[in-house]
Amino acid sequence: MKFELQHTDSASDARTGIITTDHGRIKTPIFMPVGTCGAVKGVHFNELRQQIKAQIILGNTYHLYLRPGLEVLRTAGGLHKFNGWNRPILTDSGGFQVFSLSGIRKLKEEGCEFRSHIDGSKHFFTPENVMDTERIIGADIMMAFDECPPGQSDYNYAKKSLQLTQRWLDRCIKRCQETESLYGYQQSLFPIVQGCTFKDLRQEAAKYVADKGADGNAIGGLAVGEPTEVMYDMIEVVNEILPKDKPRYLMGVGTPQNILEAIERGVDMFDCVMPTRNGRNAMLFTYNGTMNMRNKKWEMDFSPIDPDGCETDLIYTKAYLHHLFKAQEFLAMQIASIHNLAFYLRLVTDARQHIEIGDFVQWKTSIIDQLGQRI
Repeated sequence: MKFELQHTDSASDARTGIITTDHGRIKTPIFMPVGTCGAVKGVHFNELRQQIKAQIILGNTYHLYLRPGLEVLRTAGGLHKFNGWNRPILTDSGGFQVFSLSGIRKLKEEGCEFRSHIDGSKHFFTPENVMDTERIIGADIMMAFDECPPGQSDYNYAKKSLQLTQRWLDRCIKRCQETESLYGYQQSLFPIVQGCTFKDLRQEAAKYVADKGADGNAIGGLAVGEPTEVMYDMIEVVNEILPKDKPRYLMGVGTPQNILEAIERGVDMFDCVMPTRNGRNAMLFTYNGTMNMRNKKWEMDFSPIDPDGCETDLIYTKAYLHHLFKAQEFLAMQIASIHNLAFYLRLVTDARQHIEIGDFVQWKTSIIDQLGQRI
């Protein structure tokens, strides 16, 4: 994998770049639709390519490991061939999913024992077998196996957790060095910076990760309940240390406002389930604010969903989408998911253009408040 830094904003740490993988190029800043089980919920790949203009999607190691399972994925030749997505894929290591199962998992130095949320069967993840699993999945970008501590962890727990994550990172790197891609293309490993909301732990984690010289680096453990301003502070602390010539990935974030604030602080890559999850629950994101399409106010509004949105929005009216949600038609969730993902991709594309022009901060300041308004 290669990262080419292209433009930097003179008034902030915002920047643009291009990530080159064997499955294609990714222009940053970029939002990555979440395809947890190898599919983005309710959205066809043709729509992802043509209307949403997705350049990369995510898969999740925990979920893909449980189903369809490693035998199916290996026999298929990896996730790209299994699901037909011929552009880059990133896989989360499953750490967040495993550690969210707090009642049905046991954490050890060796790894983590957990029970499947599907059938209760017992499994054990280690840094080594997670790397093996991500090799089998065949993602272009693989995340290191880490512990994602609760957002309200005290300092002692956060420190112990970080030390465990660092030891696990060393084992992940060693395993990757001992193994090769199974399908003839390069795979890159991204370490994850943890440390909760403690500045010194975040600094320690960022230095430890930066010294590994990985192809890119991730920031994890944020947007898990801490105040928004604290999240922004932690991003600044970490990005002062992470190398500028490598892409920076903020995991699981977030709202359109979060994304713009993080871009201003030097983040390049984002993912979040919010566009599709909120879309399935009738919330649309637009530059003018959010719309709840179940509200009666849209019942007789025959204007396009979002005249400035994707092409699909010009076909469907607000009244029609309101009707579909009230009638509980699956098409409502599909239209809303496509719209929201297209909006998120448009947002980061517009951010890229304003960084190139040189007026990113002014543009961000002019729109950020209205993004959070309820229409």
